[in-house]
Amino acid sequence: MPILSRFKSTVLLLFLMLSACKGQQKEVNPDSETQTNTPPAIKVAANRTEAYLPLLKGKSVGIVANPTSVVFKKEGHVHIVDSLLSLGVAVKKVFAPEHGFRGTADAGEHVKDGVDTQTGLPLISLYGKNKKPSKELLEELDVVVFDIQDVGVRFYTYIATLELVMEACAENNKPIIVLDRPNPNGHYVDGPTMMKEHAGYLGMNTIPLVYGMTMGEYAHMLNGEGWMENGIKADLTVIELENYTHESEYHLPIRPSPNLPNDASITLYPSLGLFEGTNVNAGRGTEFQFQRYGASFMDSTTYDFSYEPEPNFGSKKPKEEGKTCYGRDLSKTSRMNEVSMEWIIDAYNNTLDKSKFFLTSGFTKHAGTPLLQQQIEKGMTNEEIKATWQDDLESFKKIREKYLIYD
Repeated sequence: MPILSRFKSTVLLLFLMLSACKGQQKEVNPDSETQTNTPPAIKVAANRTEAYLPLLKGKSVGIVANPTSVVFKKEGHVHIVDSLLSLGVAVKKVFAPEHGFRGTADAGEHVKDGVDTQTGLPLISLYGKNKKPSKELLEELDVVVFDIQDVGVRFYTYIATLELVMEACAENNKPIIVLDRPNPNGHYVDGPTMMKEHAGYLGMNTIPLVYGMTMGEYAHMLNGEGWMENGIKADLTVIELENYTHESEYHLPIRPSPNLPNDASITLYPSLGLFEGTNVNAGRGTEFQFQRYGASFMDSTTYDFSYEPEPNFGSKKPKEEGKTCYGRDLSKTSRMNEVSMEWIIDAYNNTLDKSKFFLTSGFTKHAGTPLLQQQIEKGMTNEEIKATWQDDLESFKKIREKYLIYD
């Protein structure tokens, strides 16, 4: 056979072999170990317009929202207020929680009433002189929508806002619709339980520090347990999540407040948030909020890590401003399954002047009990302290079980 003919035959054979292989690749064995089964993406309730739009058509609507209240699109996201307006829903006013509607206020800073420059809608603060909508504010509304991303920690004030809004709606015969969102700390229940006599805006009910529920589930609990004033119950509708379980890992695409910028801060927040009731800096005034802790009055010989807090976005006057803080960097921490006392015990034990450590009233409000400060001062270990929580945690889990929507 001539060389050219042999070359053509060889090329033809290779082509046929490659075509056959390519055809075989199209047939995937469903039992193959190499096959990847990607779970379906979680769909937040705000994206389920077909489920809640019929409940809003032709009605005057008030909405409790902040920067996390978005509908996700392929090209990004759109705020729920803008989405509802574009769909012809008559949104009349926006209620703003802690940090404000656009999320620029510091923790604890009063939020002022005003007008949203993008929509012209009136903004009503629920974190100023009034934390609960008045009868007059609800008068012109037919329904209230609540859509805020939570992080599942008792002293994170959005669940207090939820309760007071539900209570106001119940008192004024206004239905409330909760658009549910995942809880990034929803996979466990842990921490000290709020004592009734210390309940307040950092914890209005006898629940653990980490309660393992979404906003929608917690709303059902508020109704079912009669925890609102005089046991009143709201006309509640929860628009549920799709493809979510309590074991789902959820990475928040928008920071839920100025000082929770990433996954590490959110998983550490239940533990490091307790430093808010002390004079120790927990990363405010840096770009690693709730991912480190330190203070100038802690023993510098113990630590090889230090930093200096300075005023920044979300923290105009951080603790220990301009001072060298000695402490620990926890920014590489992976997803946690518990509240840890290790770090606050470490900080207390290495404080040179113990009288500088606790802000007793603030610490009790955050912990929900004066016992935790007493236990730390007595020198109890992390394991010993956590053992004292267990009976309360088991009692709460039995109540919680009645209101879980998701596995």
